[in-house]
Amino acid sequence: MRNFIIFGPPGAGKGTQAQKIANEFNLHHLSTGALLREEVSRQTEIGQRVQKIMDQGGLVDDSIVDAIVKNKITQDGQVAGFIFDGYPRTINQAENLDALLAAKALPLILNLEVEEKELIKRLKLRGQESGRSDDNEETIKNRLHVYSEQTRPLLDFYARQKRLISVNGQGTIEEVFQLLQDQIK
Repeated sequence: MRNFIIFGPPGAGKGTQAQKIANEFNLHHLSTGALLREEVSRQTEIGQRVQKIMDQGGLVDDSIVDAIVKNKITQDGQVAGFIFDGYPRTINQAENLDALLAAKALPLILNLEVEEKELIKRLKLRGQESGRSDDNEETIKNRLHVYSEQTRPLLDFYARQKRLISVNGQGTIEEVFQLLQDQIK
C-alpha cells in the first residue's frame, strides 16, 4: 500500500495534482474539502455545522474531519492506497492519521510551493469559474492566514520525520506533475 498527502496553501493545485497522482498510481483520492462540500450540499447535520466556518475560510473542527476521514478509510480499506487532499491541516489531525495508517503505510508528504501573489490570482479565477463561495477576496486572505498560522507548521512536523518532499508548484499542470512523479517513482 502507498499513501500520500498532497500539501500546500489554498490555490497551490492540490486537487488537480492529487487526481493525477490517484489516476497514475491507482490510489483513492480523498479530498476533505469535497467531502465537506458534499455534506453542505446534502444539508446534513454536519453540513449545516460546517458551512459558516468554510464560508469564512476557517478550519473545521478536528473531531469532525477526523471522523469523516476515518469513515472513508474504513469504507475504502481494500484500495491500493490513498492520496489525502486537504487533510491533515493540524498537528493533531496528522497524529490521528498516522495512528490510522500505522498498520498499513505512513504517507509521504508532497508539498507544492507557490508564491502568495500567484495563489491569490488562482483562487480569484477559480471563484469566478466555479462560483465557490470560499474563493472571494476577503475569504482568500483569511484562508491564507489560517494556512500560515495553523497548517504550515506541519511542514516542520513532517520534515523532522524525513517524509517531506517539496516541489515548485508554479509551472503548468503537466510540469508540476512531472516534478512530483520524479520524486515518488
